[in-house]
Amino acid sequence: MLTPTPLMGLVTGFWSFKTFAAAVELDLFTHLRDGRTLTVAQAGAELGLSERPADLLLAACASLNLLEKDGDGYRNSALAEEFLVRGKPYYFGGQVTYCDQRTYLPWHQVTDALRTDRPLTWDPATQESMFDTADPGMLQSFWGAMYSTSIFTARALAGAVDLSERARLLDVGGGSGAFSIELCRALPGLNATVLDLPHVCTIAADNIAQSGLSGRITTEPGDFLSADPLPTGHDVVLFSMILHDWDEPTNQALLAKAYAALEPGGVVVISELLLNADRTGPAAAALMGMNMLVETEAGRNYSDAEYSHWLTAAGFTDVRTISFDAPGANGAVLATRP
Repeated sequence: MLTPTPLMGLVTGFWSFKTFAAAVELDLFTHLRDGRTLTVAQAGAELGLSERPADLLLAACASLNLLEKDGDGYRNSALAEEFLVRGKPYYFGGQVTYCDQRTYLPWHQVTDALRTDRPLTWDPATQESMFDTADPGMLQSFWGAMYSTSIFTARALAGAVDLSERARLLDVGGGSGAFSIELCRALPGLNATVLDLPHVCTIAADNIAQSGLSGRITTEPGDFLSADPLPTGHDVVLFSMILHDWDEPTNQALLAKAYAALEPGGVVVISELLLNADRTGPAAAALMGMNMLVETEAGRNYSDAEYSHWLTAAGFTDVRTISFDAPGANGAVLATRP
């Protein structure tokens, strides 16, 4: 029998996120690090909560598989221990905090974005782009969020796409450097250049230094949207979670620049949450497209068929799509410069 139960799941979806975000804000998982088990009373005392809210929070986090019950106490699940303990190498809390502080409230006015076709998280009349902010805390939060998501997306890409014969990667809009770092870790023969705005390159350089890969990864300050050509001398050009920020003409221009910059036989890699050809899903890609409505002037998520068409028009050959599962992408479209 058809019931509205699936609709109720959609209605209450924000309950899960806000419970999760509150637990991260309170640093619950850091309090439970290294196998600690706390009762409701103990957790409440450490978090500054009375018994009722502490009990409700712990029970809710257990229901979300973030905590496990052990007798009268709770401890971190393996997922929380690995990714939600502050200070650990792959801390994912930056992504949670960014979405909670930057995008959650604007999403409440998503109907306005639908009606006006204007972003909600920044004002195009006073700011050059969504990345233009005078708030250093928000900038740090954004790049922290992108880094934690990109690490595991890059690992999935490295496992799915054979770049073992490639020597020089240009990471266009490489941000905090996560893709270059993880790809170079996976491929000892690869060197990389991160191309991004000067203040972003500073963040990337710090991460590269901490990774111990400064001898193989460099940064190139620049604006890939400018009329300047992309740096040459590379046999791979990577666009990871970049092209969904822009409209079709901008993306076609970027792919033409990639073609001009690549050496013959070089490959372009587009890593994204790809829509299917008839634009009915998957949900992660379609909903990321809605987030592009909230956060960009012209961005949207595209299908691999659309990317294939643009790549062919730019002169690329051997266009193919490779699927994988990762936090920031579900596949990559590759093409070769003849």
